[in-house]
Amino acid sequence: MQYVIYALILLIVIILIRNIRVVQQAKAFVIERLGAYKTTWNTGIHLKIPFIERVAKIVTLKEQVADFPPQPVITKDNVTMQIDTVVYFQITDPKLYTYGIEQPMVAIENLAATTLRNIIGDLELDQCLTSRDIINTKMRAILDEATDPWGIKVNRVELKNILPPKEIQNAMEKQMKAERERREAILKAEGEKRAAILEAEGEKESAILRADAKKQQQILEAEGEAEAILKVQTATAEGIRRINEACPSEAVIKLKALEAFAAAANGPANKIIIPSEIQGIAGLAEGVLETVKEKK
Repeated sequence: MQYVIYALILLIVIILIRNIRVVQQAKAFVIERLGAYKTTWNTGIHLKIPFIERVAKIVTLKEQVADFPPQPVITKDNVTMQIDTVVYFQITDPKLYTYGIEQPMVAIENLAATTLRNIIGDLELDQCLTSRDIINTKMRAILDEATDPWGIKVNRVELKNILPPKEIQNAMEKQMKAERERREAILKAEGEKRAAILEAEGEKESAILRADAKKQQQILEAEGEAEAILKVQTATAEGIRRINEACPSEAVIKLKALEAFAAAANGPANKIIIPSEIQGIAGLAEGVLETVKEKK
């Protein structure tokens, strides 16, 4: 009898130990009692009542990623494309996630596909290719609102790939090639234009510099000539001043006039008019010369 008691005590201990549950970080346990929702266990140690309570679902509270396969969608201009979507979501209410809907991931996938078809159906092909941010924002808002009763919060929605038909891709490649060639031609023309402008500006600046140099040369030559003339006139004026200070006699003045006449006679003139005063001086000079010869 004693062994039976020990066995019962050991069985009870084992059962208690097996019903001690440790909830890890970022997880939650949904507990049912006799088939009805009882509570939600968060991080820590918990004791479950044997045979009465059970763990209905273990829910992770981390952000999760759902990568859905490509879905065929038709644009406003009747182009069929394949678009695959990536949804980032997080469970915020384990109870609603457990009891709100059956197979929540399948529900999110179908909801994302129908939402994507509705949005793409209002856009043309070019808008679909250039408006990813707008499409992502609209899908996130719609999915987040629709999944609130399921205890799910949609954080982000991304269009992973947009695959138009093969012929559309070929046409787009040709268009991009033509656009690149057009840009290349424009850049080449702009480069040639810039080079011609720089060459013309260089020639203009060179001509301006040559003109400035010639102008400076002429200015310096004129200044040199003016300075030379000024010095000659200054010397002449100084000579006249000194002559006036010396008070020369009339005979000296006439003699200087004769010297000036002699200098003029050596010039290229054909006719020379001799003033009467110079004639008198010349006669006087001849008389003096003859008197000197007689004395000798």
